[in-house]
Amino acid sequence: MKSIDTFIEYVGRFTALILIVLSLLVVYDALSRYLFHSGSIALQELEWHLFDFVILLGIPYALKEGAHVRVDIFYASFSAKTKAMVNLFSQVFLILPFASLVIYMGYDFVLQSFVQLEGSSDPGGLPYRFIVKSLMLLSFSLLILQSLSESIKSWKLIKS
Repeated sequence: MKSIDTFIEYVGRFTALILIVLSLLVVYDALSRYLFHSGSIALQELEWHLFDFVILLGIPYALKEGAHVRVDIFYASFSAKTKAMVNLFSQVFLILPFASLVIYMGYDFVLQSFVQLEGSSDPGGLPYRFIVKSLMLLSFSLLILQSLSESIKSWKLIKS
């Protein structure tokens, strides 16, 4: 449990670094496009790829930090044990099944992309799109790990 949380913390820090790079890249792209009238399809695709990294790797980190979506207007007034029961229920009956379904349904999608060595269909676009698509499986696998960690923490709180 602690090791999963630590690993997801590192994933979150890595994602924050990617977000900084993405922000700088967007500024550079905008300046070069509007000041120098030059643009690059590869640069724009790189922005989208980095954005994919930020979103997909941010999902398990958001769960770890409790920054995910929930109805806080009710949740905030619950006792610690009631919050733990709500969290356990949402992990077991919502997050784990959904993440498992995404992995199951996405496996063939990602496998086909790897087999084809899929790249951009745009001239001047980036190759290796299959790597970005594989982030979907990685992200939801990490989400399952973090959800298991959260479930264990909630279970321990309920039993105490």
